[in-house]
Amino acid sequence: MGERIRTVVADDHYLVREGTRRLLETSGEVTVTGAVGTPDELMDAVRRLAPDVVITDIRMPGGEWRPGFEGIDAAHRIRAAHPRTGVVVLSQFSDALYAFELFKHGTEGYAYLLKDRVGDLDELLGAIRAVASGGSVIDPKVVEGLLARRDVRGQREELTPRERDVLREMAHGRSNSAIARALHLSISSVEKNVNSIFAKLGLENSGDVHRRVAAVLAYLGPDRS
Repeated sequence: MGERIRTVVADDHYLVREGTRRLLETSGEVTVTGAVGTPDELMDAVRRLAPDVVITDIRMPGGEWRPGFEGIDAAHRIRAAHPRTGVVVLSQFSDALYAFELFKHGTEGYAYLLKDRVGDLDELLGAIRAVASGGSVIDPKVVEGLLARRDVRGQREELTPRERDVLREMAHGRSNSAIARALHLSISSVEKNVNSIFAKLGLENSGDVHRRVAAVLAYLGPDRS
């Protein structure tokens, strides 16, 4: 087994952060080097401990931080000061506006997951691995809601059901081979669908995971007509 990913957990609810700590440490892949309850404590812990990944709640009231966006604002400050540290933001909000707020300066090294993912260790570990290597993840449930909203508005060139399935997997930060396994497709079929998606959306194809997530956000974003 390789070296464990060093993490700091931030949540203002003691039982939640301790539960998250214990869950992660049972995985054998993660070492939790610190668990804190405020944005200020989080920034201090990152400075002192230099973790590979931070896992933070979106809301941690207190201090002079922007109310309701404390975790997102802390994520931006962490990535600006410590660009090798990835950040997973856990949120109770499926409204994509919060995800767009997190990704507004770029997608690399960020993940936006709904808090119920904490109970799914594989999903949480997947996001941790992704941001530790500079990738990105946006919760598929958020993508699902955005796709449904676009269906109501209508769009010029509709994606096929298979392309929509592939788009959801792309949003989750998965490579073509991982998408093939998840959807029981051949890699060549996945590549064909990915190319078709990018062609329909007028977006440049790229093997970089964070750019693929950026493309998903560009497609689903509120400014796209």
